[in-house]
Amino acid sequence: MGLTTALNTSLNGLSLNETQIEVLGNNIANAGTNGFKASNVHFTTQLARTLSVGSAPQGQNGGTNPRQVGLGATTAAIVKDFSQGAISGSTSPSDLAIEGSGFFVLEGNSGRVYSRNGNFGLNNASKLVNDNGLRVQGYGVDDAFNVVTTQLVDIKIPLGKLNVALETTEVNLNGALKTGSGADVATRRGVLATPVLNDISGASPTVAVGTTLLKDVGFTAGNNLFRSGETIKYAASKGGASYEPQSLKITDTTTIDDYMTFMQNSLGIDDKDPEPVLKREVPGMENLISGISGFDTLADDAQVGVAGVSLINGQIVAISNLGTSQAADLPGVNLTQTEEFATVPSSGDKQLSLDFKQLNTDENAPNGESVVVTFPVYDSLGEQVVVRMHAVMEAREDATTVYRYYFESADDSDPNLFLGSGKITLDGEGHLTGSRTATVEINRGNTAANDMHLTVDFSQISGLTDGQDVSSGDPSAPRGTLNLLAQNGAPPGTLSSFNINEQGVISGVFTNGVIRTLGQIMLAQFPNPQGLVENGSGTFIEGVSSGPAQLVTPGNQGSGSLRSGAIELSNTDVGRSLVDLIVASTNYRGNARVISSVQQLVDELLQLR
Repeated sequence: MGLTTALNTSLNGLSLNETQIEVLGNNIANAGTNGFKASNVHFTTQLARTLSVGSAPQGQNGGTNPRQVGLGATTAAIVKDFSQGAISGSTSPSDLAIEGSGFFVLEGNSGRVYSRNGNFGLNNASKLVNDNGLRVQGYGVDDAFNVVTTQLVDIKIPLGKLNVALETTEVNLNGALKTGSGADVATRRGVLATPVLNDISGASPTVAVGTTLLKDVGFTAGNNLFRSGETIKYAASKGGASYEPQSLKITDTTTIDDYMTFMQNSLGIDDKDPEPVLKREVPGMENLISGISGFDTLADDAQVGVAGVSLINGQIVAISNLGTSQAADLPGVNLTQTEEFATVPSSGDKQLSLDFKQLNTDENAPNGESVVVTFPVYDSLGEQVVVRMHAVMEAREDATTVYRYYFESADDSDPNLFLGSGKITLDGEGHLTGSRTATVEINRGNTAANDMHLTVDFSQISGLTDGQDVSSGDPSAPRGTLNLLAQNGAPPGTLSSFNINEQGVISGVFTNGVIRTLGQIMLAQFPNPQGLVENGSGTFIEGVSSGPAQLVTPGNQGSGSLRSGAIELSNTDVGRSLVDLIVASTNYRGNARVISSVQQLVDELLQLR
C-alpha cells in the first residue's frame, strides 16, 4: 500500500514540475514579446492519508498528535503577472504603451478582444490596427471635430486624405493711433461732380432721379454714354488705395438711380445709416452746384445732405466720408464698357469718361488723421476674404480722442463694400476706453460658404506714437499704424501628422497649421483580470470569472495613461525564470529518484521466497 502511494505521489510530482517547466519555458520564449505578461504556477498539497487523528491529554498522558502521510501535490492555479512591463521608446507615433492596468480594446472578425501590446499602425483604410489587423477601438468625432462618446468605433487617422479649413471668427489688431501734435481732426470731405447730364431720348432734357433710363443718358444729343446689353466695370479708389472692380449690367430698365447706387456701393459708403454732411465739411460745392437753396446763407453747421452719391440739378455728386483715406478718387477715365450680347456689334472693351471734377481746392482738400490696414480672413470653405479697415480721427477734446473706423470688403456678397462702422475712444494717456471690440458681418451668399461673423479686438491698440513719418523723415508728419496681430482662420490644409496625448486624444496637424481632434482611444478594465482567457496573438477575451469590461478614458479609474511613441515590453524576468527552471528541474529529478527507489524496493520484495 505505502509503496504504491509513493509511486502515485512521485508521479504527481513529475507532472507538477513538468507544468512548472512548461510555464517557465513559455515565459522565457516570450521575453521579447511586446506587452507579454508572464505566468506563475501555484502548487498546493492534496489530501493526506490519516493513520491516526491523535488523542487529547488525559491524566498523566500528554496526548498524541495526528499521524498523516501526504498524497503529493496538485496545481492550484496558473496566475498571470499583470505588473507593469518596462517602457521602451519607439519611432512611430502610432505605437502606444499603457502605464497602468488597462487594456486596449480591439475589434476583429471574431469579435472584441483585449490586449496590452500597443504595436499599432495604419492600414490602407486609414484605420489604426495591430500587427494582426485587429482594429483599435475608441470614440470618433462628428463633422465639427467634437468627440462623440455614445459608442465605440474604429479609430481612423486619414493622413493625406482629410482636408479642413478654419473659418475666421476672431481678429486681433495692434498698433498706435496718432493723438498728439501733428494729427488733425477730420473736418472736410471729398466732393466730386460730373457736368450736367441730359436725357437725350427726347422725352425730357433733364435727368430725373429714379425715372431716367441709363441708356438715355448723355452730354449731347445722339451721344449715348450707355447702351443696353453692356456691362460696365468700375474700379474705385479711396485715399490712394485701389479696390476690386465692381460690375453693373445695363438693361432696358436700368435707371440713373441704379447707376448711382452702383457707384455708392463701389465706394463703400454706408447706404443704411449714411453720415450727415454739414456745410463746413464740403467747401467748394457752391462753386459748381447751384441747386442747394440758400447755400451761401446757411450756417456752417447746417446739414446739406448725406455722404454718398446723389443727383443734384442733373449732376452726379459723390460726397465721401470724413478723412483723407475715405476721399473718393475718380480719374477722368474710370469706367470700362464690355459688349456682351450677340445682337450688339462687338467692338471690344472701351473706356468711358463721365468727366468727374474735384470740387475741393488744395486749401480745402479732405483732411483728418487716417490709418488704413488691410488683412485677410477665411470663410468656412477656406477661401480668403480681404477686409480693409479705415480709422479716421473724428474728434479731440478734454483729453479724449475719438477715431471712427470703417470696415469694407469687396468679397462681401452684398453689393456695397461697406461692412460697418463704430468708434474707438482713447484717453489722455493713450489708453483705450469704452468698447474694445467690434462685430463685423460678411455676407457670403454668392458662394457655398456660410456667412461670416467676426469679432475684431482693438485692445492692443494705443494712442502712443512718436509722430515720425518713417518715409519722409519729417517729425511733424502725422504717423499712425494699424497691423494684423492675429486671426484664427486658415485656408484649406491636408492632414499631415498626428499625436496622441496621455488621455488618448488624437490631435491631427494639418498643413495649414490647424489642429483638430480626430478621436480618443479607450481602455478597458476588469474586476478580475486573472479571469481573462488568453486568445492567442497577445490578446485576451472575457472569461466567466473576469467580469464584464468597463470602458474608461485613459487616466481615469486607475486604467493608466498612454504614452505615444513607446512600447510596453514583456515583464518576463529572465534571470528569475532561469533560477526557477533549475529548481523545477531538481524537483523533477528528485521525484524520478523516488520512483527509482520504490522500484528497487519492489524488486527486493519479489525476490523473497
